Amino acid sequence: MTDNKGKRQDNFLLQAGILAAAGLISRVIGLLYRSPLAAIIGDLGSGYYQAAHSIYTIVLLISSYSIPSAISKVIAQKLAVREYRNAYRIFLCSLGYVLVIGGIASLFLFFGAGLLVDGNAIPVLRVFAPTVFFYGLLGVLRGYFQAHKSMVQTSVSQILEQIANATVAIAMALVLIRLFAGDAVMEMVVDGATKESPALYGAALGVVDARIRAAKGMRRAMFGAMGSAIGTGAGVLVGLLFMWGAFRLNRRWFQKRMERDRTQRVDSYQEISRVIVQVVTPFILSTAAYNLSTSLNSVIYLKLYRFVKGIDEATAYANYGVFSYKAVTITNIPVAFASAMASAMIPSVAQLVAQRNRRETQRKIGLAVKSTMIISIPSAVGMFALARPVVQLLFPQPESLDLAAKILMALSISVVFYSLSTLSSSILQGIGKVNTPIYNAVIALVVQTGVLIGLLLGTNLDLYALVIANVVYSGLMCLLNQWAVRRAVGYRQEMVKSFGVPFAASAVMGVAVWGLYGLFWKFTSSNVLSVLPAIAVGVCVYFVLLVVLRGVSESELGSIPKGYLIVKLAKKCKLM
Repeated sequence: MTDNKGKRQDNFLLQAGILAAAGLISRVIGLLYRSPLAAIIGDLGSGYYQAAHSIYTIVLLISSYSIPSAISKVIAQKLAVREYRNAYRIFLCSLGYVLVIGGIASLFLFFGAGLLVDGNAIPVLRVFAPTVFFYGLLGVLRGYFQAHKSMVQTSVSQILEQIANATVAIAMALVLIRLFAGDAVMEMVVDGATKESPALYGAALGVVDARIRAAKGMRRAMFGAMGSAIGTGAGVLVGLLFMWGAFRLNRRWFQKRMERDRTQRVDSYQEISRVIVQVVTPFILSTAAYNLSTSLNSVIYLKLYRFVKGIDEATAYANYGVFSYKAVTITNIPVAFASAMASAMIPSVAQLVAQRNRRETQRKIGLAVKSTMIISIPSAVGMFALARPVVQLLFPQPESLDLAAKILMALSISVVFYSLSTLSSSILQGIGKVNTPIYNAVIALVVQTGVLIGLLLGTNLDLYALVIANVVYSGLMCLLNQWAVRRAVGYRQEMVKSFGVPFAASAVMGVAVWGLYGLFWKFTSSNVLSVLPAIAVGVCVYFVLLVVLRGVSESELGSIPKGYLIVKLAKKCKLM
């Protein structure tokens, strides 16, 4: 039974649930559009896109990506002591900050693209450049609402952003390919090779034909990847317009709170700017270091395989596309819940620290970790059990199906590690230990880089070297962060209900979905009609076992969005 006080205390879980639902919807939309897009641009185009996107991501992380979390933390501390005018001034200073930093980052990305990537990934990276600027403004607006513990605006903007991204990416990929990578363009290659000597025309067709097809495929892949990058920018712009509209609608309410503010001291813009730099910089470094592994690994893999092992550009980028565009994209879906929980945790924990409420801080951390594990553990097991059917459902291209499925199976364990390390990094930032995730990320990055280079040079593991490095990095980050959180706030995570019960229920679920898929396939011979019912039954099996084994309480279920309906259903089924 949950009293009103308990409901208010666990409001952060409700907000995290809203944000997680939006994140899940966004990721599902992302998967649905990536399937036809992958069919349009191919594995090579996916490789160009992912190589450029990994560099864009790092520049974005350094300039703008951490803004929502950092700004929500600073503003939440002011709201906790009812300094509404100072909170608004922080918001205004933050806008100025991202205008400057975002502008510099965009220019660097555009003009420095040739230094950051090579080959046909260069024009793709340049298309990403304006998106960095717009994302900074979007991040400040999201952070301002998150500081007020309102995740609805951010959630809706994420969904709209992904819808616009999907629509524009597919449309622009088709348009650019049709305009600039058609047969007429490639025929110019033949004409240029044979125009001066018509006698060589017949021989040229035989000798040059393979090169022409390869050049045509690379050009098609490049323009397709550029169209996909345009979609990313369009999505961010749509999200920005929505958030600005939401801010305008709520502006009068913000002004009324400032009018009731009785704070005697108003912080100067100079002081606020200094605080923003002091707080945002560690957030940026922490987030950049935490996510640097993806970009660094892509550079190491592509450089070593192209210039040390002599693999051609098309093969190297196509292989990387299978790993990053397909397998990693699928594993990122459950991690979205951890990211949402982390976004909700930062302002909540920051306020509790400002109020010096140590016991409530420990309770919320434990609840957040448990909620994250309840989602991430069954997700990892399900991906392992149904790797091939899931990949076939989302990316049915037969030439890379088996490879992508095997990589997904190997990567599944990293879902748990990344979910927990993402959450714990934000917890450390929220309690003021902003430098600790940086140190931990650097340590993990050095170790995984050594492992990756050694495996690539000393073995023939190829993409599986990336998988091993990925697991090493996420697992080491998970251990270091958890140890740091325990030392900082003196909490000990309850193990049985947070880890033991979800794992036991997930193991049974994994066996069930694997057997059910085989059974459904025997009668239908359809992957869609086999995998979807198997997943649906698996979710029900996991939920029943979780409740029966007392892995989740009524109050915890009731605190998530529409949780009362789940409680009502469980009681009707005599499970609770």
